[in-house]
Amino acid sequence: MGNTSSMLTQYDIEEVQEHCNCSFSQQEIVSLYQRFCQLDRSGGGFISAEEFLSVPEFAVNPLSQRLLRMLDGWNFKEFVAFLSAFSPRATTQQKIEFIFKVYDSDGNGRVAMNDMLEVLRDLTGQFISEQQREQVLTHVLEEAGYTKDSLLVLSDFMKILGNTGLKMEVEVPVD
Repeated sequence: MGNTSSMLTQYDIEEVQEHCNCSFSQQEIVSLYQRFCQLDRSGGGFISAEEFLSVPEFAVNPLSQRLLRMLDGWNFKEFVAFLSAFSPRATTQQKIEFIFKVYDSDGNGRVAMNDMLEVLRDLTGQFISEQQREQVLTHVLEEAGYTKDSLLVLSDFMKILGNTGLKMEVEVPVD
């Protein structure tokens, strides 16, 4: 699987499927592999940040720079694991774990008010003021039983987002 010029074996497909908790069918994994090979212009078996930015939907995403810090230099298995949070078969827990990683940009396992403000800044740009962002976040945190000084961990995100009917889905075209 390291060399993108090689074909996926049945063993490779099953290994990737297991690695991503069966979030994708075997046919979807083959389609993702084809897309991975298209993105891996160097043919080295890894996708760089620059190569990932060639995906138009990703390039225009306001969180693209934050997401790039999570994925630069990934092989196919890591690429599929990253995308698995967007599968309709992904569990709510998998989706929330992904969201938590987006907010926890320094990887310390805790999300502070400033981390949340950074994401909100990325999402809203100049459309709302810094004061409005702080008010919104303070209100959301208080509604969930936290303060602006709280350091949230993954279990807090599970508590806050666990029953929201979270939708994060992309369709994998299967040829």
